[in-house]
Amino acid sequence: MKNENHYKVLIVGGGSAGITVAARLLRESRTLSGNIAIIDPATKHYYQPLWTLVGAGEADKTVTEREEASVIPNGAVWVQDAVTTFEPDENVVVTASGKKLHYEYLVVAAGIQIDWHKIKGLKESIGKNGVCSNYSYDHVDSTWEAIRNFKGGTSIFTNPNTPVKCGGAPQKIMYMAEDYFKKSGVRQQSSVIFVSGNPSIFNVKKYEQALNKIIERKEIETYFLHHLVEIDGDKKRATFENLNTEERVNMHYDMIHVVPPMSAPDFIKNSSLAESNGWLNVDKYTLQHQHYDNVFGIGDCTNLPTSKTGAAIRKQAPVLVQNLLHRMRAKLMVHKYDGYTSCPLVTGYGRLILAEFNYDLQPQETFPIDQSRERLSMYLLKKNLLPIMYWKGMLKGKM
Repeated sequence: MKNENHYKVLIVGGGSAGITVAARLLRESRTLSGNIAIIDPATKHYYQPLWTLVGAGEADKTVTEREEASVIPNGAVWVQDAVTTFEPDENVVVTASGKKLHYEYLVVAAGIQIDWHKIKGLKESIGKNGVCSNYSYDHVDSTWEAIRNFKGGTSIFTNPNTPVKCGGAPQKIMYMAEDYFKKSGVRQQSSVIFVSGNPSIFNVKKYEQALNKIIERKEIETYFLHHLVEIDGDKKRATFENLNTEERVNMHYDMIHVVPPMSAPDFIKNSSLAESNGWLNVDKYTLQHQHYDNVFGIGDCTNLPTSKTGAAIRKQAPVLVQNLLHRMRAKLMVHKYDGYTSCPLVTGYGRLILAEFNYDLQPQETFPIDQSRERLSMYLLKKNLLPIMYWKGMLKGKM
């Protein structure tokens, strides 16, 4: 009889990365059936890339939500619990309920932590006083409410100085809002302002040039290297820190879309699996941990120097799975991840630039067209096709 506290492969996280890896492993090796466990406390699973369109009134948020139980692959055991501690020298993880789970191989796919608390006043203001955010299922409707009820004035869209889920998402909702303001007749009496902790609009030259032209065309004001630190909902005042001078800058807003700072989950930060900046310390090509050779990592929780997207996970998963199977079979790990990621940059209703690039920040495009141009076809790909590919392909380990 199998020991329910011991698994051949233990996967921490039941989001995009954890489910995809589990599904792929089970397709590749039938002997792993019943010997893989996924640890995740969540009852729901979300397709988050669609939340930009939900915030812009183009999609219903309920289509992005499914029961977590429905995405757990056949052959995987779901441990509905949260990890609190890693003990990699003993090949053990400890859960919130006090369980000790033993593993032969560990895959850390724990996602990213949204640090709402790091902006003073944000938690108290979100969903009212013109403050909204697409970065939560509970609050994404507040974005569409703020956009369609905007009567003119100052609209601010923020981007923190930390890595975030989908590096392009903070600006996508801004382009759609600006578009909607034109349609609703309030654009002429409005300012649209992008305040970002980054040094530029995008870090791949080809797409940066295209986006700068869009910003110019839409007459959007930009402030770079400025990081939101406080919201005063009653006074409708946002306080930013200039990252060069540490000077505080106050701005009035009538509407503000906030992207909170993000970081590795605390239970990774506080473990020996993390590097000094808190992210899971893996080899950027093999996805194997730098110090524990039976530990692998994937997705947003890792220190991989690429944009944190579902598209990146889709390319990382086959590399991790093949390398893990090779490690199990005492073979050389020959598969390498080249840093591929994709940011479908929505630039308005029915318009999208499909940015795809690698570790070297060089375009790595799928289609035989110039993907830095705004296209309806790419918008329809994001809105209609990518969700189907996610639910029916990626989470099933098929792509």
